[in-house]
Amino acid sequence: MEAPEVLTHLIAILALAEAAGMMAVMGQGGGAIPTTLDGPFEPVTRRLDPSLRMGSDDLPMDDPRLKKNVTSSFPEQISLALSSDPSSMWVSWITGDAQIGKNVTPLDPSSVASEVQYGTESGKYPSKQDGMSAVYSQLYPFEGLLNYTSGIIHHVRLEGLKSATTYYFKCGDSSVPAMSDEYSFKTMPSPSPNAYPTRIAVIGDLGLTSNSSTTIDHVIKNDPALVLMVGDLTYANQYLTTGGQGASCFSCSFPNAPIRETYQPRWDGWGRFMEPLTSRVPMMVIEGNHEIEPQVDGITFQSYLTRFAIPSEESRSNSSFYYSFNAGGIHFIMLGAYVDYKTTGAQYSWLMDDLHRVNRSLTPWVVAAWHPPWYNSYNSHYQEFECMRQEMEALLYQYKVDIVFNGHVHAYERMNRVYNYTLDPCGPLYITVGDGGNIEKVDVDFADDPGKCPKPEDNTPEFGGLCPLNFSNGPAKGKFCWSNQPEWSAYRESSFGHGILEIVNSTYALWTWHRNQDAYKEDKPGDQIFIVRRPELCSPTVKETSDPPQAGQELEPTSPSSTVILSFKMMWLMSLLVASVGIAVR
Repeated sequence: MEAPEVLTHLIAILALAEAAGMMAVMGQGGGAIPTTLDGPFEPVTRRLDPSLRMGSDDLPMDDPRLKKNVTSSFPEQISLALSSDPSSMWVSWITGDAQIGKNVTPLDPSSVASEVQYGTESGKYPSKQDGMSAVYSQLYPFEGLLNYTSGIIHHVRLEGLKSATTYYFKCGDSSVPAMSDEYSFKTMPSPSPNAYPTRIAVIGDLGLTSNSSTTIDHVIKNDPALVLMVGDLTYANQYLTTGGQGASCFSCSFPNAPIRETYQPRWDGWGRFMEPLTSRVPMMVIEGNHEIEPQVDGITFQSYLTRFAIPSEESRSNSSFYYSFNAGGIHFIMLGAYVDYKTTGAQYSWLMDDLHRVNRSLTPWVVAAWHPPWYNSYNSHYQEFECMRQEMEALLYQYKVDIVFNGHVHAYERMNRVYNYTLDPCGPLYITVGDGGNIEKVDVDFADDPGKCPKPEDNTPEFGGLCPLNFSNGPAKGKFCWSNQPEWSAYRESSFGHGILEIVNSTYALWTWHRNQDAYKEDKPGDQIFIVRRPELCSPTVKETSDPPQAGQELEPTSPSSTVILSFKMMWLMSLLVASVGIAVR
């Protein structure tokens, strides 16, 4: 290619970059995407579309997505999970047949190996790593109830991996031989203010309904690099141990049950249902109330604790109920609402230490997640975990956590930045995404609707006490509920869906909430906003690092849109210029 042609080609590339930059700050409907700098926003409510159903039934166990399609010795329910840093990755799977009946005999975990073969080229696996395996049982010593014991659950931690690198792997037992097909994953970028996962899917209260299926199909279409699952996964505890039809309200349908029963094969169905996503994209989970699954003698959470690989040891928590990890320039903190969260407890002590260790020059963004929301204007679960908020909120505010994700409420709600129920530009942005599609249906009533303000005892948590709060100032002063949408609630809508978080740089992140019904239309976002960090205004009140601050952390852009345009322009320019060089050379 001659020099004039190269110049013409580069000019065309610049024009494309300009168009890309404009697209980056325009909504899919053509309007400008707001930023948190434009807030606080006037509260907006969008009620359930009357043309939509409030929910759907669970998929049956003979649904193709839930059925077992391998012989007992071969791996199934393959899933990935991050360790605390990009140099390692957890690979998990199940072999053998689960049993359900009056008398069940656990399988021997040592009867089959836990082995992963892997490498950076497809079909070549020069590295091998062995791991651990376990089984668990769900036992009910009550007349007429069935017991369950799982297949063999394998967890292998791959170490010494390169960041931002694609690896190919097989898992299983090569001595049988019973190895899986080839799968692949890409490791996270190393901690850096300039490197982030491409897209992070955030899902809550998923279940196994037709709506859940739409949610996961929609998530796969959006091609995330990481999945956050903020509790309430399978809803296996909406069933009797004998299976049959699940209920949207367990106590209503089964008032004589001697204990909150579960049908554990739903967990196996859920693992198969999720495998097309989780076998190639790491999924990080945190427990919800539907994972408690009580047995006698105070035994709880057995399925959650055994089925998922959690980087608890790597993050110094030594508990699967709370932990942390890095993904590029983001530090994620996953908290447990169903274990001790008091300031005198182990979780609080760990959280304080973990936050103190965060180096904001490497991981500018700090994102926290746990199951039940502290800020919630729906009638369902209203002020249910007020005790947890009173114990922990000040610590998160002190260290300037940027974003908080919750589930539990089966709807969507995005808050204005808030601290202690007061609008605060340095408070976290709280977002509730408990709208994954589960069998309990969507929540439609608000606590500020006439006659819908609940009594405190209407929302008693499964763990912890009640700390009902009457507001001390503002329009709701002296009251338990507001009479209209609270000022800290920016947008709420009763629909199923999921969210996608895209970190642009150390200052900007794009949050998009996708509604399920839009997957069949033009896929216009249900809600979209640029989240802007303001470190120059909202610095943590403790010393974090002696390293000099990054340039992106020092200056607030005079125009939010111009900064985002520049960022997207640069990304497009780099990729297109590489292509142009190749064309020029040829």
